[in-house]
Amino acid sequence: MTPAINSAKHAGIAFQLHEYEHEAAAHSYGLEAAEKLGVAAPQVFKTLVVKLDDKHLAVGIVPVNCQLGLKQIAKAAGAKKATMAEPAEVERTTGYVLGGVSPLGQKRRLATFIDNSAASFANIYVSAGRRGLEIELSPRDLATLSQATFVPLAT
Repeated sequence: MTPAINSAKHAGIAFQLHEYEHEAAAHSYGLEAAEKLGVAAPQVFKTLVVKLDDKHLAVGIVPVNCQLGLKQIAKAAGAKKATMAEPAEVERTTGYVLGGVSPLGQKRRLATFIDNSAASFANIYVSAGRRGLEIELSPRDLATLSQATFVPLAT
């Protein structure tokens, strides 16, 4: 059990786990998940951590076939600028390894923003806390559990 799964179970929300064999040579963890699960890439979301100009961290959740708009997440977080957080800081703060960062069950609660395209799906897929494991849940439940806001983030 990962902290993400424990968080979903504890909240009593409906979810489904999907496991697949992760290949170390995969160029994109998110696109690999979409392909191996047979799910359209816009329905699979990646969790990215940024550092804001005030040195706080924030989480952006965008479709795996898109890029995170750094200006968009900075604006959503009330900052002037955002940059991708250093991998070691991401792992230390979230408790997850890169490629397995889940928006659920992180060690520290960070300001979280979900691309508004997620709201168009009944269910979306995000990392369940390790490479090769995805959790399928409603975007509303994800927003509630991660205390996230829906905003335009993808570019």
